[in-house]
Amino acid sequence: MLRVTAGGVPVLAGQPVFSGGVRPVSIAVSRSGLVYVANSGVGGSGYSGFRLHPNGSLTAIPGSTVAVPDAAGLGDVFFNGTGGHLIGTRTGTSQIDSFVVLPGGRLLAAEGSPFTGQGLGQLGAEFSPANPAQLFVSNAHNGAGLGTVSAYRDSLSGRLSPIGSSPYADGQTAPCWVEISHDGKYLFTVNTGSANISSYVINPDGSLALIGSTPIRGGGADIDARLSPDGTTLSVDGSGGHILSVFAVNGGTLTELPSSPAPLPAGGAPAGIASI
Repeated sequence: MLRVTAGGVPVLAGQPVFSGGVRPVSIAVSRSGLVYVANSGVGGSGYSGFRLHPNGSLTAIPGSTVAVPDAAGLGDVFFNGTGGHLIGTRTGTSQIDSFVVLPGGRLLAAEGSPFTGQGLGQLGAEFSPANPAQLFVSNAHNGAGLGTVSAYRDSLSGRLSPIGSSPYADGQTAPCWVEISHDGKYLFTVNTGSANISSYVINPDGSLALIGSTPIRGGGADIDARLSPDGTTLSVDGSGGHILSVFAVNGGTLTELPSSPAPLPAGGAPAGIASI
């Protein structure tokens, strides 16, 4: 846990805690202070829960760990807007875990979970900020030019069902991370294998309509993306090229800023990005 100071410098808040498994790869935080970590390492794959305290410390929730096979290759974990449901993606076995969050913070697997994905390599995913029952998941490993994004309806019991003619193709390669506009009207997915970003309209029923794909200047092995708090810019982690790309957002239209991309320190391989 890091606390961001008034000067923008992160400082350690409390001591690091055991993640409940091996190789933690993703963290989800609910508004109620519930934290779940996805562990994706051999001999310790699964989900583990924690309570976040006002001083920034974490305490494990007894009995919260849900083990999964090591071959699952967990990718992303996150809550819906109400904090009542938790989703995790299994990139290795192309499945989606769906849980209902119980009052004490432990998880109850939905009937039928894990659900088989609508393609290969479920990776990035996000619930609509406008409708916590609408879930969107990228299918990253379909092959060259065969990338898709799936749309699901998440029932009260956590059961997932496809929306419309899901999955929705973008004609690109390896759509990985998914980011949704704050009003829930547009979806953006970074195509790691195509060095571009695809934009979709999210219809009221949760179905998707492709707008098009925007090239990333100097892109290559681009991965995570985040909207600014006001939703006017989208930042993309260009891990492979050690760059940070920034786009102006106008509805579903992206325009790369003249100052983009900005160089990142050589020698590293940043795997995520956050905007505060």
